[in-house]
Formats: sequence, C-alpha cells, structure tokens
Amino acid sequence: MKTHYAIYGASGFGREVLPLLKKSLVKYDKNTYTISFVDDASDNTILNGYPVLSYSDWLKTSGEKYICLAIANSKIRELLQEKCVADNVQFINLSADNVTQYDDVVLGVGSVLCANVTLTSNIRIGIHFHANIYSYVGHDCLIGDYVTFAPSVKCNGNIVIEDHAYIGTGAIIKQGKLGSPLIIGKGAVIGMGAVVTKSVPAGITVVGNPARPLSKEEFRK
Repeated sequence: MKTHYAIYGASGFGREVLPLLKKSLVKYDKNTYTISFVDDASDNTILNGYPVLSYSDWLKTSGEKYICLAIANSKIRELLQEKCVADNVQFINLSADNVTQYDDVVLGVGSVLCANVTLTSNIRIGIHFHANIYSYVGHDCLIGDYVTFAPSVKCNGNIVIEDHAYIGTGAIIKQGKLGSPLIIGKGAVIGMGAVVTKSVPAGITVVGNPARPLSKEEFRK
C-alpha cells in the first residue's frame, strides 16, 4: 500500500513548495508513494507533471496520507488544518536544503521553510508557519500559529509575533529588548518594505518607514 503526499493549493506558492516535497522523498523508492496537488478550485488536471485532485478524491486513495498546506490565507490554513485532522491526514514539515538553523529551535507541524531562510537560536514557532525565500528569524523570538513571512522578511531578536500575523515582503522588524519584546499582535499585517520600530496592535495594518497605521480608521478598529 502506497503513502500519499500532497500539497494543498495549486497556486504559485504550491508550485514553489513542490520541489521541497520532492527532495524530502528522494531517499524512498518512488514505487512506494505518490505526490499530488490538492485543490478544489483548480481548472488543471496536471500541474508541473503531477495530478491535481479534489480533496475528496485524494482522500479516497488507500494508505497513509500526508499534506502540506501551501495556502497564503492563514484563516483558510486554520480551517484546512481542522478538516485534515478530522480526516486523520497528517502534516509534513518542508525545508529547503540551504536553510540555516542554529540551536534550540522548535517548529510546530506543517512548517514551510523556503530557500535561504535562517533561524538562529532559542526560537519557538507555532503550527503551519510559512517562511518565504531569504527570510530570517533572530534569537529569542516567539512566533504563533499560522504566521506568514513573505520573501526577505527580517525579524530580529526578542520579538513576539502572534497568531495569523502576515509580514510583507522586505519588512524589517526592529529588535526588542530582553524581558520587553517588540510585539506584533494577532492578525496584524506588516506592509511590504515596512520598518517596524514599535509594537503593533492586533488586527492593525502598518506601512512605511517608520511603520504607521494604514489609516486612522484602521487604527481605531
């Protein structure tokens, strides 16, 4: 009986994650597993040489099932996590060969670490974390569940990032202090290229250098 691996999401990010999955399986006999994309909204039946299946069709396959949730929207990732758990689907952590990881780093299930990501020391990261290319996490950081780093995010030391936060491409988060971390609140959005010099409340979108709320109305939410 074969083991079935899938990437949930046949979008651009899903295609970027595919090589990470393939490399993670090179030590196994190709006759013992399958690889698929899972996407309920795709018009494709084949993508980059692999079948695209609906979730229900993929579930019908016999054998153990492992999946990576390559979905940018963190709320949807959470819903899919709950659905997969209910269906006894297991999650895999994927990491590029050139990821750098130092001492005492703990990653939750379902993480995706793309090329040239660096995790330094004494870091705790929750479930279904996405770190896109050239991003890094500095020492003594605490990152919640379903957090997304776009490419080239610079998350310096002593920072807390709460669940569902999104950090945009090229954003820089200033280092916090020991015992007084800089905090990015739950569901906050850090805009592309923003330079964050102080804590950001939950649910707020900040942009610019230094980062400021996108609007007064947004700040009052």
